[in-house]
Amino acid sequence: MGYPFEHHYVQTNGIRLHVVQCGPSQGPLVILLHGFPEFWYSWRHQIQPLAEAGYRVWAPDQRGYNLSDKPLHIRDYQVATLAADVIGLLDAAGQSSAIVVGHDWGAVVTWWLSIKYPNRIRRAAILNVPHPRTLSRALRRTPSQLFKSWYVFFFQVPWLPERATRWRNWRVARSALRGTSRRGTFSGADLALYQQAWSQPRAMRSMINWYRAAFRFRSGLGKNARVRIPVRIIWGKRDAFLNSQLAQMSLEMCDHGQLTYLPSATHWVQHEEPAEVNRLLLEFFNEAHA
Repeated sequence: MGYPFEHHYVQTNGIRLHVVQCGPSQGPLVILLHGFPEFWYSWRHQIQPLAEAGYRVWAPDQRGYNLSDKPLHIRDYQVATLAADVIGLLDAAGQSSAIVVGHDWGAVVTWWLSIKYPNRIRRAAILNVPHPRTLSRALRRTPSQLFKSWYVFFFQVPWLPERATRWRNWRVARSALRGTSRRGTFSGADLALYQQAWSQPRAMRSMINWYRAAFRFRSGLGKNARVRIPVRIIWGKRDAFLNSQLAQMSLEMCDHGQLTYLPSATHWVQHEEPAEVNRLLLEFFNEAHA
């Protein structure tokens, strides 16, 4: 029957996050960080398999999303603050360190954690987002990537992006998911849950504020942004938002990195190829115990 999905609220970094927890209470902690425009449900195909492998899995709604707190100001969504939320989850779990897996914006936070908190993050798995320095260079120097990232600039406009995504019962948001993924990836039932999450008070504005904060505030990475801890990058090559060569360029920023391309997967890799993603994650996790 597997382990139940436990819904908890956890205090961290001055806010309260909704966290789905699963697996043996004494298992090694794994934290799964979703991206935009998702919520904990992004990891529905990973939570149970990781729990059955012996890991204690925490999948939060990150700040601004779904049932978690939604601070009012753009400055509240700076990446250093988002990373501090995760460190607070480790503290709340009574763990000195954890494995972290991130996709999309969750991967941005995971990169940051890997660079800034190597004593707290044992291993990091990154799904379809490049190292922050690699992405920054690509946006400045690669026209094709700049073109793919047009929506990032649109999100800087006040109020209009929120209005556009909600138009005609979230038609734009639903189409964005289905139009950039393999056919059948997001069912009607899935999208109904996404719409419920997007409809939470202040949710879409808070979600978009992650993009606004990234533009308005310096990242603070400093000169040395190399990743010293073990990293596994998993990358769907048919990503509509990010050039696939950014994965290889990101690998060069890691002292102990591995890269696996999944040729037929898109940006939504953990949805489309869950069995392979789960296999790669568990292989990577178990290396720590070999």
